[in-house]
Amino acid sequence: MEPDLFTAAAEERQEKDPAGSPLAVRMRPRTLDEVVGQQHLLKPGSPLRRLVGEGSGGPAGPSSVILWGPPGTGKTTLAYVVSKATDKRFVELSAITAGVKEVRAVIDGARRATGGFGKETVLFLDEIHRFSKAQQDSLLPAVENRWVTLIAATTENPYFSVISPLLSRSLLLTLEPLTDDDVRGLLRRALADERGLKSAVTLPEGTEDHLLRIAGGDARRALTALEAAAGAALDQGESEISLQTLEQTVDRAAVKYDRDGDQHYDVASALIKSIRGSDVDAALHYLARMIEAGEDPRFIARRLMISASEDIGLADPGALPIAVAAAQAVAMIGFPEAALTLSHATIALALAPKSNAATTAIGAAMEDVRKGLAGPVPPHLRDGHYKGAAKLGHAQGYVYPHDLPEGIAQQQYAPDALKDREYYAPSRHGAEARYADAVEWTRKHLGRKRS
Repeated sequence: MEPDLFTAAAEERQEKDPAGSPLAVRMRPRTLDEVVGQQHLLKPGSPLRRLVGEGSGGPAGPSSVILWGPPGTGKTTLAYVVSKATDKRFVELSAITAGVKEVRAVIDGARRATGGFGKETVLFLDEIHRFSKAQQDSLLPAVENRWVTLIAATTENPYFSVISPLLSRSLLLTLEPLTDDDVRGLLRRALADERGLKSAVTLPEGTEDHLLRIAGGDARRALTALEAAAGAALDQGESEISLQTLEQTVDRAAVKYDRDGDQHYDVASALIKSIRGSDVDAALHYLARMIEAGEDPRFIARRLMISASEDIGLADPGALPIAVAAAQAVAMIGFPEAALTLSHATIALALAPKSNAATTAIGAAMEDVRKGLAGPVPPHLRDGHYKGAAKLGHAQGYVYPHDLPEGIAQQQYAPDALKDREYYAPSRHGAEARYADAVEWTRKHLGRKRS
């Protein structure tokens, strides 16, 4: 949809009097060099550089791109920079409000502009994952024939939310979550910049740290909170944004939690021990503290995967798949939605039956190996596929278990020094009870003597 007179007038007023715009809008980068983070996408010769006119162009024109990343990482900002830096015709649509009719109108306008004036069109489509398959299909001819250069933005995995033909005609660019240093640099620029707060207030280190936790890697959220806190401080006649002012402004208390110090390890330890102790409520409390403090969700997910094997094991064989699925989901979606996934996994693990038999089994086996209790592999188990193996007695006398009615052969598998050693001591908790029965039966049929 082309901008109307009212939209154009509003944009003109915003340029003449930017002070009336939100801080996040005022601090939008004007060039790609001002963009915070995403440096892996901004190298010379990159698709985004070519979209703003850097490069020779010619027959190898810039490709359409799909920008995929969590909220606040700069998808809209990159499109804005392209719109200001390029000499191409720039049109913006949102998949929330636009439909096939609006897409076709843009394409028709692009063809006229190309044919009549030689003017190329860049189409920015925000939240493309909200488009249906039919709506995305309507973009294909324009992208394939390069009537428009598409910049599409999505927070959802495009392999699931964008049709394959459109993916194959575009370059997929993955935006990474902003680091604390990225957001910190943006906050400090906003404090000092003439477009920002013009050094009217200062931000002490403790307040800045809490603001970074609130932001959670979202630049827009950080600037919005900064603007609100700065306004409150100035209204109170203060030139410094205190931690108390920030807490009151955003209605969020600062959590005492040092991600690089004791609190990081103490709270993580308490989470795992609460899961081990089956106290689901305590586990959720410590999980919430880690989330509110801005802990890396991938760190939490890793701890849950370890807990699933260390403390649950075969008492609930589904615990580890749940933890692994949670880790994969967290890596894809990030905060704030990742909190739901971590809660899901934490509850499942806390309420699962517990067994540390897998932990003690491998620990005992490794301890014997460290003590030198290994010995040679029994001859009948050695590789017998190479020439001369039979002369050495390798693989001779081996009984193939599948040839026996019960599927188990009474023969020695462990080295002589360990032939009667038992490492796995299953519990009778949950699903592990059936493994306890199975191991008792197999050891009996293997002819093993109890150690």
